[in-house]
Amino acid sequence: MGAAESTLDELPSDAEEQLRSGEQQLELSGRRLRRLPGAVCALGRLQKLYVSGAGLRELPEEVEELRELRILALDSNKLELLPDGLCRLPRLARLYLGGNRLRALPADFAQLQSLRCLWIEGNFLRRFPRPLLRLAALQSLQMGDNRLRALPAELPRMTGLRGLWLYGNRFEEFPPALLRMGRLHILDLDRNRLGGFPDLHPLRALRVFSYDHNPVTGPPRVADTVFLVGEGAVERMAERDEPTPRPPPRRLARAFEDDEEEELLIGGAGARALEAPPGLGT
Repeated sequence: MGAAESTLDELPSDAEEQLRSGEQQLELSGRRLRRLPGAVCALGRLQKLYVSGAGLRELPEEVEELRELRILALDSNKLELLPDGLCRLPRLARLYLGGNRLRALPADFAQLQSLRCLWIEGNFLRRFPRPLLRLAALQSLQMGDNRLRALPAELPRMTGLRGLWLYGNRFEEFPPALLRMGRLHILDLDRNRLGGFPDLHPLRALRVFSYDHNPVTGPPRVADTVFLVGEGAVERMAERDEPTPRPPPRRLARAFEDDEEEELLIGGAGARALEAPPGLGT
């Protein structure tokens, strides 16, 4: 093995200092790695791993050895495939895969039963990954800027889902399955090709609906408690008998009463305190 290849298998020089804090967190973002150093997978007690924008092209199967991992950020890399080992992380709660080159998810992805927040925006997904339908505990699903045209009829199986971002896809009709997602709090369909909407009153828990940059002539029919973002939204909300709901802050911080749920839905610190997804409020 050459010296360059050996370096790829070693921990960065500052890794020990990072781990010495006791937080079991490792920040490798922005480093030109191409692949995850093998020594990282030996950190069995690691709980948070950030490898954003590092030029990663692949992950080793040994990633499954990170059994205590709760947060994994792999956004803005060059990943085309995910190893099956990634699907065997029993405690993983937040996974950030945005800005890669993924066209599908592994069949075993459904094994991630602790997953509550998945950001997979800015990839090449043409179909909704069916393994996601078996993630009943998933609360926040960010799928903006993909190539989706339809959603599966089984979508309501995802009973835990509270936030769903589908901006920047290729929907020409409002997906019927969404009308049976009665527990959704946030729905973002910004920048699609929708020409109209059905009555959205069946979405009883809805608090924020974004439909901007679609070829529609007016807002949908929704409950008066829903904050609208899109053509005619300001006028529609001004007509309500009740005071117009306050617009959600950029991070949607007041959209949720429960702090933990709020943090999951907006991505939390796991995505470097990211603001709301770009489809909402832009």
